[in-house]
Amino acid sequence: MAQLSNKEIRSIKALASKKFRDETGLFVVEGDKMVQEALDSRFEVTAVYRRDEIGAEAMARISQLSSPSPSLAVVRRPADIDDGPAVPVPGLYLALDSIRDPGNLGTILRIADWFGIRSVLASRDTVELFNPKVVQATMGAIFRVDFHYVDLQEFATAVLKQGGKVYGTFLDGSDMYSRDLDPGLDRPVAVVIGNEANGISAGMEALVSDRLYIPPYPADEPGSESLNAAVATAITVAEFRRRLPR
Repeated sequence: MAQLSNKEIRSIKALASKKFRDETGLFVVEGDKMVQEALDSRFEVTAVYRRDEIGAEAMARISQLSSPSPSLAVVRRPADIDDGPAVPVPGLYLALDSIRDPGNLGTILRIADWFGIRSVLASRDTVELFNPKVVQATMGAIFRVDFHYVDLQEFATAVLKQGGKVYGTFLDGSDMYSRDLDPGLDRPVAVVIGNEANGISAGMEALVSDRLYIPPYPADEPGSESLNAAVATAITVAEFRRRLPR
């Protein structure tokens, strides 16, 4: 049975704190599937710990979960996380405008992964990608979707300069299902996802070229005031992907 030193245990446990993740450039993933996803990705895995090798007590001490998983890996964050595309190429992008809930960010990355969106750009005040709750919520998508923190207004401006479109959802937008939507085959197209409480910021709203609305059903009997950010993302992206030629 491999023995972990107290110093090693403290170092791994410290990665539950953003301060130490920032200082070391490391974060933790847990679970057999997530660890294998990390090993198969472009990310650098600096260490792997397995319960069968270090014992249940040691795994419980280094785990960030209430029920420790059979395996845990320490992974280095990519160096280009703060560098987005200077000139967007054709394709469909998600632009996250101050998403704050870890569960939402993780789920949005899973949605991007499912619908084949390779690049997600986020404002710098969006919740940290390597927050343990975000990492677990991605279910491995963190290792497959290209993610960057950027100046979101600069990115939207670049999309428009390339002849692309910037879409956003608003209560006064036009019915998404009756609109022509550009799926981004020939030019860059960004779909802006707004903050959970305040929606799309004023600065980004000024750059939205097409205002969309997700209608309730029945259309004249709205129920909830709004949709969860991740739910709205899934509905919107699914409609864009539906417009692609088959």
